[in-house]
Amino acid sequence: MSPRTFIYHPGDAVAMSLVIKNGLVATQDPKRDVLRADVLIEDGRIAAIGKSIKGAKTLDASGCAVIPGLVNCHGHAAMALMKGVADDLNLEQFLGRTFAVDARRTRQDVRAGAMLGCLEMLLSGTTTFMDMYYHEDAVAEAVEATGIRGHLGWAVLDDDKTTQKGSPLKNADRFISRFKSSPLVRPLVAPQGVYACSEETLLGARSLAEEHGAGLHMHLQETRYEVHEHEKKTGKRPIAWLEGIGFLNDRLSAAHCVWLTINEIRILKKNGVGVAHCPVSNAKLASGGIAPVPEMRREGVPVGLGTDGSASNNCLDMFQEMKFCALAHKAHRWDATVMNAQEILDMATIDAARAIGAERAIGSIERGKRADLAIVDITAPNMAPTHSGNLVSNLAYSCIGANVRDVIVDGKVVVRGRALKAFDEAKIMKEAERQARKLLAL
Repeated sequence: MSPRTFIYHPGDAVAMSLVIKNGLVATQDPKRDVLRADVLIEDGRIAAIGKSIKGAKTLDASGCAVIPGLVNCHGHAAMALMKGVADDLNLEQFLGRTFAVDARRTRQDVRAGAMLGCLEMLLSGTTTFMDMYYHEDAVAEAVEATGIRGHLGWAVLDDDKTTQKGSPLKNADRFISRFKSSPLVRPLVAPQGVYACSEETLLGARSLAEEHGAGLHMHLQETRYEVHEHEKKTGKRPIAWLEGIGFLNDRLSAAHCVWLTINEIRILKKNGVGVAHCPVSNAKLASGGIAPVPEMRREGVPVGLGTDGSASNNCLDMFQEMKFCALAHKAHRWDATVMNAQEILDMATIDAARAIGAERAIGSIERGKRADLAIVDITAPNMAPTHSGNLVSNLAYSCIGANVRDVIVDGKVVVRGRALKAFDEAKIMKEAERQARKLLAL
């Protein structure tokens, strides 16, 4: 087993089987089959895909598409409270504004923000997300309360660069130890970036990840300024420097990766690093240029899509991310064929799962995989007409999160009829509003 492939612990046993009936199924299997079929779920896994399957319980998906749950490869869920706090600013101004708010955050408002972020993601079809923040234990509690799946990284910085209490590495160690057996949480070590982590901190993060059999997640070469400043300081660009100190490895997924050369792409491939492409966030912050995703895909680097946080995106809807990704690359390359609908859907499902080391468990509707699914209403005006021949295109270019009707995570129906089942949505919204007013002094 690859070190980047993580095993999900089973949750509470699902006593009876569930059959999703009469749906148009976008399997995302190796053949990318689109089938008019039923999907049988047993004990949290996909047990069969076929015609006229019987089970103890059924969920009618007539007029709907059944798709793998979407995978958001990079974000900061707790920043859902910070929508609109730093809009229309350049990167330096944006960071100054958000860092000032971050310095005031409490564990209580981090949890409230994470609950809101998890709610938004689930209602728009995301079943797994990769996260990086401090108070990540509060984010984990939100994951377990709402029923979403989270790959959660405790933010690690040099001790003299953080507002965390205590050592970030020790905090990450305690976090991983607490949640490593959770059925829905995969705890990670998340170095902030080369601009906030010394060689000692980075190698400590890698050692900690290896000790626990955990993953690593970091920001990497997001801006030209980051690359040039690191080169001035060390004589090397970040990726070459990270390879030189022995940090790069196949436990790592890296967010952004906008400013890359072809040789750096090949270094990522050689070391088995996955990439989270965040086109909306990078465009909004005017990072400049477009990440070389076609070259990364051509060289075999696994690339998935990420929304980044609500402060730099304002929205956690992966369908919006898919459409913008396709259009941005087409416009940037002056080539309408550079990225097609199937590739875009791949980057939100199976390729996203590869990018975070989870492709054996999630990302496609195949027998034996965890039952993480979204059911999308294809009779809505923006989706009609949808049939087997245009389903993938409609998912990439027409669909919005509001078209998602039901969501299943680990075999459990967590969203039914656009309502969260496990938790009171009104309570989540009320607490988020209350904590946001305190945090932002509204």
